[in-house]
Amino acid sequence: MSPLIADGWTDFFTDGRTWLVGFGMIVVVAAIVFVFIFLSFLNLWVQCVLTGADISIFNLLWMKLRKVNYDLIVKQKIALVQAGVTVSTSEMEAHFLSGGDVEKTAFSVIAAHKANINLPWNIAAAINLAGRDVLDAVRTSVNPKVIECPSPDPAKGKSMLEGVCKNGIRLKARARVTVRTKLERLIGGATEETIIARVGEGIVAAIGAAEHHTDILANPHRISEAVLKKGLDSQTAFEIVSIDIAELDVGDNVGARLDLKKAERDLRVAQAQAEMRRAAAVAREQEMKALVEENRAKVVLAEAEVPLAIAQAFRDGHLGVGEYYNLRNVQADTSMRNAIASVGANSDNKDAGK
Repeated sequence: MSPLIADGWTDFFTDGRTWLVGFGMIVVVAAIVFVFIFLSFLNLWVQCVLTGADISIFNLLWMKLRKVNYDLIVKQKIALVQAGVTVSTSEMEAHFLSGGDVEKTAFSVIAAHKANINLPWNIAAAINLAGRDVLDAVRTSVNPKVIECPSPDPAKGKSMLEGVCKNGIRLKARARVTVRTKLERLIGGATEETIIARVGEGIVAAIGAAEHHTDILANPHRISEAVLKKGLDSQTAFEIVSIDIAELDVGDNVGARLDLKKAERDLRVAQAQAEMRRAAAVAREQEMKALVEENRAKVVLAEAEVPLAIAQAFRDGHLGVGEYYNLRNVQADTSMRNAIASVGANSDNKDAGK
């Protein structure tokens, strides 16, 4: 063999060993990294295998790369599996990446499952993402809670509901409303404030429909029955279990006060009308006085024409001197009789006054 061929084979084997050594080092490094990764996930992966959580070690690796809290996901998935609830790992990851509370959502689904309440994971996740406390909703669905009506918070209004019966007596009432959460209506359903407002309106209407306040005092349950018949929990996130009247007080007599105010108003109206009639009478009296003076003026004018008529009669020869003096005698006699009559009338008035 020539020296050139021998040198070529030597270089080939030398380069081949170098390549193999590099490849071997890469394999060793990859194996070490895989072992470290495997060991870091080993505890969680073993738990998944033993509990049947169906989460592989590669799923754990992808969760770590996606910055998902894999430890939380694994623990909640194991809890769901042990409770007999089927939820995919991808749904839990999606809820975590959406900013939801995976732990509280998982607890709520488990609690609903144990209580035989149908609450799928997607509904619970939607409720949680909407800002509602889904775990508290499930607890309220299992264990109904009591709402004070009206609210005991002084900042929200009066501490008692007030209604007026048909007989005018004001009644003050306070109720306790027992409600159960309806999970299927929790999304988009009205909240506790709506329940309080509707129940308060129903209580006031029930009091106002009573003929006598003693009917309500004798049987407060009439208010509860009237309110429950109206279906006030429609379109709300709750179902009204019961309405109990916790306190019932008698207020003032609104009807009597209103009647008194009406009487005072009628009196003022009557006084105003009487004053109008009096003013009209005074005005009429002044008109009559003016009319009398006007007629007197006409009489004076007519009397002034009498001498002129007598003079004209003398000139025309229709009246003689004797007739004229007879007329004057008659006038003088009439004047004397009038004077005697007025003196007699004055004396009679004085005697009557005594």
